[in-house]
Amino acid sequence: MANNPLKSPHLYLNRELSWLEFNHRVLQEGLSEDLPLLERLKFLAIVGSNLDEFFLVRVAWLKRHRAAKIRRRDPAGMTAAEQLAAISERTHRMVQEQMAGIREVFGQLANHGLVLWRPEQATEPQQRFLRAYFAREILPLLTPLAMQALEPRPLLPGLQLHVAGLLAGGPDGPADEVVVVPVPSQLPRMVALPAEKEVCLARVEDVIATHLPALFPSRRVQATAAFRITRDADVELVDDEVADLLHAMEEVVLARRRRAPVRLTLSAHPDPRIKAWLTDWLKLRDPDVYEIDGPQEAAALMEIVGRKGFDHLKIDDWPPQVPRDLLDADNLWEAVQSHDVLLFHPYESFDPVVKLVEQAADDPAVLAIKQTLYRTSGDSPIIRGLARAAQNGKEVTALVELKARFDEWRNVNWARRLEDAGVHVIYGIAGFKTHAKALLIVRRESQRIHRYVHLATGNYNDRTARLYSDIGLMTADREIASDVAAFFNLLTGRSEAFAWSKLAVAPIGLRQKFIDLIDREIQASTPDRPGLIMAKINSLQDPEICRALYRASQAGVQVRLNVRGICCLRPGVDGVSDHIEVRSIVDRFLEHARVFYFRNGGHEEVYLSSADWMQRNLSKRLELLFPVIDPNHRRRLIGILETYFADTSKAWRLLGDGTYQRVRKAGAKCRAQQRFYKEAVDAVHKAAQAVPQFRPLVRPNE
Repeated sequence: MANNPLKSPHLYLNRELSWLEFNHRVLQEGLSEDLPLLERLKFLAIVGSNLDEFFLVRVAWLKRHRAAKIRRRDPAGMTAAEQLAAISERTHRMVQEQMAGIREVFGQLANHGLVLWRPEQATEPQQRFLRAYFAREILPLLTPLAMQALEPRPLLPGLQLHVAGLLAGGPDGPADEVVVVPVPSQLPRMVALPAEKEVCLARVEDVIATHLPALFPSRRVQATAAFRITRDADVELVDDEVADLLHAMEEVVLARRRRAPVRLTLSAHPDPRIKAWLTDWLKLRDPDVYEIDGPQEAAALMEIVGRKGFDHLKIDDWPPQVPRDLLDADNLWEAVQSHDVLLFHPYESFDPVVKLVEQAADDPAVLAIKQTLYRTSGDSPIIRGLARAAQNGKEVTALVELKARFDEWRNVNWARRLEDAGVHVIYGIAGFKTHAKALLIVRRESQRIHRYVHLATGNYNDRTARLYSDIGLMTADREIASDVAAFFNLLTGRSEAFAWSKLAVAPIGLRQKFIDLIDREIQASTPDRPGLIMAKINSLQDPEICRALYRASQAGVQVRLNVRGICCLRPGVDGVSDHIEVRSIVDRFLEHARVFYFRNGGHEEVYLSSADWMQRNLSKRLELLFPVIDPNHRRRLIGILETYFADTSKAWRLLGDGTYQRVRKAGAKCRAQQRFYKEAVDAVHKAAQAVPQFRPLVRPNE
């Protein structure tokens, strides 16, 4: 319907600017004086790494659209050129705030004995040390490139740190020229200098720039500047036209090295000749250039964050607890057979998931294992368990998603390792990414086949399970297990779409499932008992979902959304979104779970999913939505959602203009993540206290 008022651009926020607002909220954590200094530095580093990926993918995509003169407007009514102009203005301000925050943190760190060295402050002992260190540890790895003299000019990889030097010419010799020295990735980003009472750290690019004359003894170095190039990394692969997907993904990763530049970052106040040469060579405009008064790589800041000896400047550790549903479980198989197990990471440990795979690998009763793998850790125990299971003669199938952006190379290596172990490795369905998180284990017990399932909102990654807030479910429910088995058949056997009993699957019908649930809430809503929808997601951008939520608000349904990042829906519009509230939590753990609640006229339903409310999730990915059946688990998840909306410490409220405002209320503060961890600890302590104490009987005193 072309004139549908709910399609008006005034009702939608631009996706890219909404994401930048998320990164602004991350930045505010780095600027918060309530946090320890090294925790602040961590958030300031995350701001930088987030911007790297944003330019690699989203800005690169918009630049291609602008170059192709595509005039199509986004749902908020903006062209690619308009979006790029707004992004440049916003990100330049953000980088200035980030650098000011980094300088402030380093200024305070100096009061605690952690000093960032500057070349002009070098003492004679430090100069002697650096000369020796440079000659011994750095110089043998350097390869200076005379860029203006080499044809074709060498390729400079994206996001690699480089040091540019301007060499002076002579009256009878060569003209002034720019040379470039790539900084090897093997070098630490911070070099510890000798100091009496403090830790003094020098940035490796400053060390190289200071000693650049050693590489050109017959030339005078007039100026230096560190820089990085951000290249277009949004390489598309039409996988249904590729005969060898594994080889094709290797080519995609290599192709990124040659993609067009989209951004240049370089040292603040550079020599104009170096800046002019770089921008001209890279064919970039002034808005694409960012001068950085500080470290250009997040890795440099994270080296400092992880440095030992400054624990008093870090946050307290929150070690994961034993999940409350497994506190009295001696046998994992029996526990899952007897009741569903809800896992709330990272407050509760991810170890039971790893243990499930490891036990399955060695258990003679286990016949088969099937699992999806989207992102895994560097030395994944899940991968080792699957490989060992295949070597033990079990039927093992792994769907390894090669198109997981920036993890392609790692996943290619995992795929080959699993194939070598005898695992049946599948690369998904052509044209779609497999983003679902599913594990199916088939076990023979007492002459019967039993199936065990794990479904989750997060990846099978034991490392990010300590950093991301996610929810998983272990179950032996027959209908869910049957659906999951059919899902794997769909992935591996090109089977026809299944008549799902409990699951909903994207792209087959998940969007419509969500819209049906929203519409049902509209039908069940009355003035006396209005409907209620609560959702916790990472992103909300799908226009059809937005319009369904607008219809719900117009019908009086209360819509409470906890959206970590992108939110294109505009709340608070009279007559359209009066009853919609959007919150966002930014705290020590990355909020990653997807939870959906519908009051349903008193017959409450709760769902978990791998999918966000994004077009790509609902149209271009294989995703799963699964119900929470256990009433205790439903109540627990409803309580979790309500706690997020009660947060007055780390919560932000989305305003109608697209900006966010901190949620502050008088009285006792609530910090959701802290409360969740306390509840996990209290559950373990309560269970320990419930263990009966046995005391021998003795004859009473006479």
